Amino acid sequence: MKIIFLTDNFPPEGNAPATRTYEHAIRWVKAGHKVTVVTCAPNFPEGRVFEGYKNAWYQTHQLDGIDVVRVKTFITANEGFVKRILDFMSFMVTGFIAGLFQKKPDVIVATSPQFFSAIAGWALSAVKRKPFVFELRDIWPASITAVGAMKDSFVIRMLEKIELFLYRRADSIVSVTHSFKDELIKRGIDGDKIDIVLNGVDLTKYEPSDAKAHDFATKYGLENKFVAGYIGTHGMAHGLEHIVDVAERLQIYDDIRVMFAGGGAARQNVVDLVEKKQLKNVVLIDRQPKEMMPKLWSLCDVSLVPLVNSDLFRTVIPSKIFECMGMGIPTIMSVPEGEATAIIRETNSGVVVESENVDQITAAILRFHKDKDLYQQVRTSSIEAAPKFNRDSTAADLVKVFAKHVG
Repeated sequence: MKIIFLTDNFPPEGNAPATRTYEHAIRWVKAGHKVTVVTCAPNFPEGRVFEGYKNAWYQTHQLDGIDVVRVKTFITANEGFVKRILDFMSFMVTGFIAGLFQKKPDVIVATSPQFFSAIAGWALSAVKRKPFVFELRDIWPASITAVGAMKDSFVIRMLEKIELFLYRRADSIVSVTHSFKDELIKRGIDGDKIDIVLNGVDLTKYEPSDAKAHDFATKYGLENKFVAGYIGTHGMAHGLEHIVDVAERLQIYDDIRVMFAGGGAARQNVVDLVEKKQLKNVVLIDRQPKEMMPKLWSLCDVSLVPLVNSDLFRTVIPSKIFECMGMGIPTIMSVPEGEATAIIRETNSGVVVESENVDQITAAILRFHKDKDLYQQVRTSSIEAAPKFNRDSTAADLVKVFAKHVG
């Protein structure tokens, strides 16, 4: 099968969309499929082109058997609605044009979280007369209003009309949560064309570690410390100011550290708050290359997974919980009750507390810190749960969806 996949995030970027696409694509290649990924110069989330790359009109290279086509886009940091829209729309145009020059595929796939790449995928499928699969990673633009980045307006309503148009025109929709499928059915989309393929973990890379990576632990002063870590994009949706408040509560414990690792629109706010509160128990680590993520995760004794208290986030499953399972790191989840909290409870891979509740997050950290038996029990459950979310299975499930439309 020849697959063209459009995404504006791809390694060396290390966010969830980039990771999911890459880890699936390498498995499709190993299975004998030809995969072409159309993407842009890596720049997320800081809005700066990564070293060794350039923002050029058309570049090609291979990555682990994947044919990668990179196109020029308007590059900006992951902040500011208008600039981000220009970024998305520029990829929509240049990604579509680049797709025209690729050899005739069997299927065209485009992924969100925003849907402008999906517009390019749909248009390309119409021109090439090939099936279009929309991988739905986020209900967008609803997530814009959920975090307060923009109020409901004429622009939002127009974006919602485009969103529904794409759902209806897609030959298949692949949802990363059951909740997204339920939401689309309520909005009149045919449930028979919606398949669910959850996120997962590459168990060849993320495996239990009995010790913190020595070089990182030494560099950041984390040897013999109990580390509660937030790793990933620092976005408006995560309410990280509450985690800073948690760190303030934990100052009296000399052997506990709160770690923030990554970048994004809310990163500077975290840095400023830590400096303002003069917190000595917070460790700030810049975004790391994707290949360093298992070592970075090894620093954590528990993983902090917060989202702000919005009904929209009941439908979201943060993908990092699966990497934590693979590493055997208990999760402290502070998100609205929904599909993600159900997974944590069903797998006993962590504890669930109220979204934005500083007292409860603090208490959960202290409970894991003090109760060694509980910690080991949850760690073991996490490791045992990980194979249920293996990337090998999710990659195979996606190919089955594609194959339904290939004659």
